[in-house]
Amino acid sequence: MRALRILLILVVVLGGLFVIADRVAVHLAEGKAADKIKSTEDLAATPDVNIKGFPFLTQVAGGSLDDVEVGIKDYRAATGKPGQTLRIDDLQADMKGVKFSGDYSSATAATATGTARIAYDELLKTAKAEPTDVGFGVKAKVVGLSDGGNGKLKVAVRVTGTLAGAVPVDRTLSVLSSVTVENNRLRVHADSLPVISGLALAENRVRTITDFQQAIDQLPGGIKLDKVQAAPDGVKIEVKGSDVKLVG
Repeated sequence: MRALRILLILVVVLGGLFVIADRVAVHLAEGKAADKIKSTEDLAATPDVNIKGFPFLTQVAGGSLDDVEVGIKDYRAATGKPGQTLRIDDLQADMKGVKFSGDYSSATAATATGTARIAYDELLKTAKAEPTDVGFGVKAKVVGLSDGGNGKLKVAVRVTGTLAGAVPVDRTLSVLSSVTVENNRLRVHADSLPVISGLALAENRVRTITDFQQAIDQLPGGIKLDKVQAAPDGVKIEVKGSDVKLVG
């Protein structure tokens, strides 16, 4: 009986030491991965890395991690225009089936899904800001973007000029728009166009103001835009990808 008790105590102690060693190892690995991602993606701040699953050491022995979560607070995506970037906030990516090299210099996820947000003031930079002639003697420009409810984007358009050469106009109109993804571009398309004093402005001209699109390229690891939707704090985006390079 005494020998059995000693054996049980030994098992508990060794098990505890294994858990401690496993948690220390995963903490060190998360720090190393975070540093590599920061360097690879040229980030201003170190991202959050959470290696999920237990035990970690047996996953390492198999050369593959089941689930890795990466959080990046501020990411600068390419827009397709030289020198111009678009700030992506709170990018949270969940990587599944992450295989890595023996020296940890590279890691590739079989699949990845995630969410992020683009603030309205950031997206506004992509809209046409200069007053543009839209017919009947008036000009228009986009002056604001906000949540229109039910996943719609509300576009504030300021219209100024002298309507039909007789009526002075200086008004801000709201246009509800749909936000979609098309060829890795965020596309804004007005559901209907404004009417001023009973006059419908020339659609093709107005849409040069209300409708716009923005490329969002070079997201981490090669993930792509999947879905977008207007929300109270900005445009929520969903991303996905396969064979996503975490580092290397």
